[in-house]
Amino acid sequence: MAVVGILGMTHDEEMQKKYKLPLSLIEELILEFKPDVICGEVHPKSWELYNRTGEPFGILGETQNEYPKLIFPMCEERGIHFVPVNWFEEDVFQEGPFDKYDKDTKEELKNKLHDWNERQLSTWNKGNISLNSFEYDHITKDMYKWLHNINPNVQNIIWNSRHYMMVARVKNAIKKFPDKRILCIHGADHNYWYHEALRNEKGIELVYPLR
Repeated sequence: MAVVGILGMTHDEEMQKKYKLPLSLIEELILEFKPDVICGEVHPKSWELYNRTGEPFGILGETQNEYPKLIFPMCEERGIHFVPVNWFEEDVFQEGPFDKYDKDTKEELKNKLHDWNERQLSTWNKGNISLNSFEYDHITKDMYKWLHNINPNVQNIIWNSRHYMMVARVKNAIKKFPDKRILCIHGADHNYWYHEALRNEKGIELVYPLR
């Protein structure tokens, strides 16, 4: 039986400091979990580019800093198999959720999104690992429902479809490594979707939060 862990983080270095989730703690949590496999928020084409040329930041410059700074070297040094699971289509990820609205409405919606983000982050310390708690996930899920109501066409692509693809790739990794320890690492906003998608999956032991 595979043991699958979920670990969310913030990609922003200032937020890592502010909310006490630095890369040093991410490294500690990875070592504590002892993964055989890491499923990371990296596009397969970007992973291929990194392996072929050493370019660390992806086909669109989208690969987050924690991968070349910590996760890629750690996998190489410790023989951890890395599986890239991110998904996007370069030509249809350009529109933002508020772009179709007029200037005043857009500004109002940006302010509302800011309020949602403040509510999210007010729960940062509810669990044993910053940003990894069901309290954080509950507000995050509601926030993305709100965004979907604002612009379902965009949100269905950049959030819902993306997650179906990401989770499908995780499930493929579980099938490929059925008796291994698999750690899923990504931005903390993805935690709720991963947990809901995997909690009833047969043949795995799901660990979330990690502590």
